[in-house]
Amino acid sequence: MTDHRELSARLRAAVRGEVDFGTTARALTTMDASNYRRVPLGVVAPRDADDVAAALSVCRAYGVPVVPRGGGTSIAGQATGTGVVLDFTRHMNRLLSLDPEARTAVVQPGLVLDRLQEAVAPHGLRFGPDPSTHSRCTLGGMIGNNSCGSHSVAWGTTADSVRELAVVTPRGEHLRPGRGWSGAPAGLRDLVDGELARLRTGFPDLPRRISGYAVDALLPENGADVARSLCGSEGTLGVLTEAVVDLVRAPRARALAVLAYAEEGGAAQAAAGLLPYRPLTVEGMAADLVPSAADLPRGGAWLFVETGGDTEAEARARAEGIVRAADVVGSLVVTDPARQRALWRIREDASGTATRMPDGTEAWPGWEDCAVPPARLGAYLRDFRALLADHGLRGTPYGHFGDGCIHVRIDFDLLTGPGVARFRRFSEDLADLVVSHGGSLSGEHGDGQARAELLPRMYGEETVALFGRVKAVWDPDDLLNPGMLVRPAPLDSHLRFSVLPREPVDVAFGYPADDGDFAAAVRRCVGVAKCRTTSVSGPAVMCPSFRATGEEEHSTRGRARLLHEMLAGELVTGGWRSTEVRDALDLCLSCKGCRSDCPVGVDMATYKAEFLHHHYAGRRRPAAHYAMGWLPVWLRWVARTRTAGAVNAAASVGPLASAAKRLGGIAGEREIPRVAEEPFTRWWRGRSVPPHGDGRLVVLWPDTFTEHLSPSVGRAAVRVLEAAGLRVALPPALRLAGRPVGDARSRSPLSLLTARGARVCCGLTYISTGQLDRARTVLSRTLGLLEPVLATDAPLVVLEPSCAATLRTDAPELLPGDPRAARLAARVRTFAETLEQYAPDWAPPSLNRQVTGQTHCHQHAVLGDAADRRLRAAAGLTGELTGGCCGLAGNFGFEKGHYEVSRACAEDRLLPSLREAPEEAVVLADGFSCRTQLEQVAGVRGRHLAEVLAASLPAAERDGGRPAGDP
Repeated sequence: MTDHRELSARLRAAVRGEVDFGTTARALTTMDASNYRRVPLGVVAPRDADDVAAALSVCRAYGVPVVPRGGGTSIAGQATGTGVVLDFTRHMNRLLSLDPEARTAVVQPGLVLDRLQEAVAPHGLRFGPDPSTHSRCTLGGMIGNNSCGSHSVAWGTTADSVRELAVVTPRGEHLRPGRGWSGAPAGLRDLVDGELARLRTGFPDLPRRISGYAVDALLPENGADVARSLCGSEGTLGVLTEAVVDLVRAPRARALAVLAYAEEGGAAQAAAGLLPYRPLTVEGMAADLVPSAADLPRGGAWLFVETGGDTEAEARARAEGIVRAADVVGSLVVTDPARQRALWRIREDASGTATRMPDGTEAWPGWEDCAVPPARLGAYLRDFRALLADHGLRGTPYGHFGDGCIHVRIDFDLLTGPGVARFRRFSEDLADLVVSHGGSLSGEHGDGQARAELLPRMYGEETVALFGRVKAVWDPDDLLNPGMLVRPAPLDSHLRFSVLPREPVDVAFGYPADDGDFAAAVRRCVGVAKCRTTSVSGPAVMCPSFRATGEEEHSTRGRARLLHEMLAGELVTGGWRSTEVRDALDLCLSCKGCRSDCPVGVDMATYKAEFLHHHYAGRRRPAAHYAMGWLPVWLRWVARTRTAGAVNAAASVGPLASAAKRLGGIAGEREIPRVAEEPFTRWWRGRSVPPHGDGRLVVLWPDTFTEHLSPSVGRAAVRVLEAAGLRVALPPALRLAGRPVGDARSRSPLSLLTARGARVCCGLTYISTGQLDRARTVLSRTLGLLEPVLATDAPLVVLEPSCAATLRTDAPELLPGDPRAARLAARVRTFAETLEQYAPDWAPPSLNRQVTGQTHCHQHAVLGDAADRRLRAAAGLTGELTGGCCGLAGNFGFEKGHYEVSRACAEDRLLPSLREAPEEAVVLADGFSCRTQLEQVAGVRGRHLAEVLAASLPAAERDGGRPAGDP
């Protein structure tokens, strides 16, 4: 048995890169985007080819296997292993050189595809293949799997774009594989010369034949291309350290034709007929994968056909020519790049959205990308659907119709013995079906463990034996990625679900989308790693902490992996007390970006709150949980004792402020926000103005931040709502058990303090710090207070986006058995939604100003901002707000140890957008945290949309109106 400590020490002495045999590093690499799981011994991040050779030497001496790993998005299990994982994303991730004239680039294996595309785009070039994971897949992974992407009908597979490789063999030899037998290991040519007949007749001829080794690339008529023969070898032959790749000329303009068909078979049958028109893409999807709100022509299935040209008119003309030639029930031609991106996003997210059937049933990879000759795709799909029905399974095919390659997630039961047995029977039958249509078991992502066992059905035993002999030439010690392709592990072994608990875990949230099962919620993460995108555009938020640190453990996927291992209990053994999970979740901002941006709806903010609830149950919490988690209590105490002036004065005295921050677990770099001397509700009670407005009654929610820290927002909202003709009310005073809240009988000092200051509260600060018992108490009390409101049809106007999101999602999930929580959630409206729905004829003041700033992350993820966009447009506020997260995120940016990450998040998108905006632009920030971050790190005052509109109202409207009575 290998001595882990000795192996780790030897590796640390041999390589200059990082060597990590810790629990977290191992847990993060147990899985890829497949159904499989293996626990590695450790992870090495080599700095260069010499480090790779040194690591291989040590591992060979100890008989420990090595798994090269790129982005970890492989869907057949080939990026998992029990030995040492080589992580190329940390150091070997550069573009080494670019020759625009020769149209070549020299890249390292850890370079993310989008980084290459960004570097070559100014020269009018691009790398042809582009998988849907282009924002996080690496060139090394693409070469290892021979990835393709949507543009393969124009530019082929990755193998078609590889000119030369630099490889370290398992025994430490540095080779430069290329054409004409260059870089071939000793014995490979002799092996091929003895098998020429088999190589010429034993390989299907189709554009997406990825399965097995590409040994036929070594035929003399194919140029004896050693580099090409390594593409798709899944890290089993040599370790890639560098690649010379070909680039293609990018079209100056593109058009996207969306062709609608009555059903999937018609779209599949038509795809091959479009190839003579030389499109850039022919992608297919059926209605069961398309969101109901998608802007597509009516139909049951669609082809996304992209065309290129030197001008927009030329690209459009080609697209319209394809539309005229196609027999469709509807069509759409789009040349606007932003709209094209929105449409492509539907297709790219399919690998995630397909993991949930329309009824919520889980679906899994395993038969993700079989390929048949394009002309046979329609017939194959009909047979495929019939085979699913025969086995009682469901799936939603989509993918590269022009290349005959179909992606699908299937609702296998991989949790029970009978379900796994059916998975095997279906896999064997489907392999036979694919072969009967002249196809390949893998048409893009490789065989890995999912399909390699079935390769004899496609190639025959003798050709598969030939693959074993090729492996022996390159890797005689079977060091690299054993169990893949050659002598594979059974397709139904090492399933990642087998280690999870069979009974539901006792949890606080309801997890309604997962039938209350926390393990099912964690299983949502299938590893496609959209959260690992290092740069984003548009409104996307996920994942700000990963973009700030670049560490896998700070991605949504990384945290989900650690929670999975926590539930498994094999590697992460502390359960809810796990320090590894706690540390990974520590930098989660609870921005909820993953709830909307993750294709499968992972909600890490909820998982974090759940974990913290259990982790600190019955023990002392960090100081920040008391200082900021109980912020509503402390602020109500300040308001009731009318000591805001004294508190503010003390906070301005350096030594006192420093002491307070130390005691409260607050970052020393932060300034303590000023408390309003007149809370919003005190201003409300003191208003003495004539009645105004006879329209719909709306109830304004006095959240903690508006009430105590930013009452100007509340005052502005009242003025605008009343100017729009609405009657504004605040929730009535609370009574407990028939007694006023000031009744102190049989109450503890703390509960007395809480009750005396009791007001409506969404519980946000308690939820974000994992104090879920307290949050339930607060929410239950609030629901009691709101019963008179809930008995009416009055909407609840919530000005603070994070509080609105909490009421709309967290409250009913935390109180699943209380129907009042669901009624409250349905009643919540944002400021803009209220004006649009209840004062539709009101015209806001015309401002004619440009805006800048950031859409609140919770608004993006939970609430939506369509109404805000329309209100800004009506007011003449032009320009787009950026996405991302401000980095303060409630208590996160104030907590000790978070300041640098908080600031890095702001620098990701928010602060650059301010620098690029005109000086006179209005800085919009509806969230108190966003405004505070802007003020403290940029010295800029952000304003709520209500404040901007109120400041431009005519004086009579700005000052008119009075509070209505309690509803």
